[in-house]
This record gives sequence, C-alpha cells and structure tokens, in this order.
Amino acid sequence: MRAINRGKQTSGKQPSLAQLRAFAAVAEHLHFRDAAGAIGMSQPALSGAVAALEEALGVKLLERTTRKVLLSPAGERLALRVNAVLGEVEALLEEADAVKAPFTGALRLGVIPTVAPYLLPAVITLVHDTYPDLDLQVHEEQTSSLLEGLAAGRLDLLLLAVPLGVPGMSELPLFDEDFVLVTPLDHWLGGREGIPREALKELNLLLLDEGHCLRDQALDICREAGRADAPVTTTAAGLSTLVQLVAGGLGVTLLPRTAVRVETSRSNQLLTGYFADPAPTRRIALVMRTGAARAAEYEELAGALKEAVRPLPVRVV
Repeated sequence: MRAINRGKQTSGKQPSLAQLRAFAAVAEHLHFRDAAGAIGMSQPALSGAVAALEEALGVKLLERTTRKVLLSPAGERLALRVNAVLGEVEALLEEADAVKAPFTGALRLGVIPTVAPYLLPAVITLVHDTYPDLDLQVHEEQTSSLLEGLAAGRLDLLLLAVPLGVPGMSELPLFDEDFVLVTPLDHWLGGREGIPREALKELNLLLLDEGHCLRDQALDICREAGRADAPVTTTAAGLSTLVQLVAGGLGVTLLPRTAVRVETSRSNQLLTGYFADPAPTRRIALVMRTGAARAAEYEELAGALKEAVRPLPVRVV
C-alpha cells in the first residue's frame, strides 16, 4: 500500500539560497547597492534574485520607489522566516565543518579592545605554532556587538571579560588579572603598594567611553569602595588615550595588569600603584554558543591558551 503524503502541498518553484540571501540583505539594508556590496553580488544579479524569489513565492516582498526601498507587509513577515532559514543553513554548514579534521578552516574570533592589544600576540603565536591549518580571523569590537555577532553566527568565539550571564552562551574561563592605579608623577598615590580601595572615593577617575565593559567594571569597583557616584568629565575611546590624559595630569585611571607594560611605556610621566589584597580584578574567558558544533575544539583551545598566557601577570584559572 502506497504511503500518502499528508503534508501541506505547495506550488511553484522552490526558492534558492542565493535568492533568500539576496532578499535578507535588502531587508537589512533597504538599499540595493549596499545590500549587493554586503553579500558580494552585483546589483543587477541581486535585483534579479529578489524578483525571482517574489515569483517563486507568489508574493510581493518589496515596494520600490525612485529614492528608497521598503518592505511590503508580506516582506516584513517573511524576512523573519528567511533569516531563520539562513541561520539553520549556517548551523548545518558549521556542523559539516565540525566533522572534518579539527582546527582547520576559519575561526572568527571576536575580541574586546581592552584585551586585543595585550592578549592577541599570545593567541596568534599559539595558533601559528600549534594549529597551523586554522585560519584565524580577528574582529575587534565592543562587548555588545560581539555578543550579537556570536548569537547571529557572524562570529565563532569571543575573548572578553566575564561573567556575562547571557542565555545561550557558555564561558571557558582563562585567567584573572588585577587592576592597578595609574597616576601622574606628582600624585600622592603614585608608586605606592597596599592602596586601600577606599582611596578611590576621592580620586578624579578617568574612564573609557560608554559601551566599553572596562568602564562598567571601573564604576563597579568604585561602588564597591563606597563611592556613590563617579562624575565623569573626561573620557577616552581607548586605553592609550586614557593613559596619555593621566600623563597630562587630568586625573588617574584603572588599568588591567596585562595592559600596564604596553600603555605606560609610552610616557615617563606616569607611576603605577598597587591595591591591597584582595585587589580588584577582572576575569577573561573564551565565550562560545552553548552546544556549538566545535565545542570540543574550543575547550582544547582554551586549555592551550591558559598555558600560553602564564608568562603574563595573570592568575590562570
């Protein structure tokens, strides 16, 4: 007896992945030229792919005017489903890569700016020496952008400060490092050891711009020290600028130990002070999607990276 297919019947042509990717790009950018550039397709080919998808689905996805592109009501609804389909295809490709030889192919690593300059030399050397067939691709971004990239499949692995407390993300702790106080030469805490955290209550603390996790960590340290607020009159986009502001006498700042040698070597107008135990610290970890197809590789990489950073002023965990 022949089995009967009771599934819902569809008519017309099946859409291709190229058509779905073309539509997803237009839905994101709402501009044909920008969308074509984002996925490496010519503008005529992109337009043709979207038109073919509309024909295959039998619905109008876009409203085109002379100056802009808008999603139709059907386009807005189907864009969510298209992105879900493309996400599943990406997961399929990732799973296929995982069954190949380990530590081959691309590894898209996201790193926060307050870690990248100080940890990447160890990471790159490790990959070059131990995993020569791994194509390491580095992306330096702020934490929120990195997490979005990891969740969307744009990135594979992150190197940043934890804990995050983000559902669907697993943390592989690497090390803890202390914060130190960087001051101008004439500051009363310059070069001291055993500085009590309470000293932070009265200091003119210079911080990074909004969006940097190191800024939030510094503010948390101040609150733990009993400082109700930390009025900020001067900020910087990066640690190098921040340290130069300190050298110019505009205030003091907190640096993670891994950054001290690189950042303070640029000026002879700085001193470094160390906090009394227990010093304020941050934890650095690799972060992956929970259940990632290459989880075993990432765990092995985390173990190797722990050994690689032992010469640094950190405490491996």
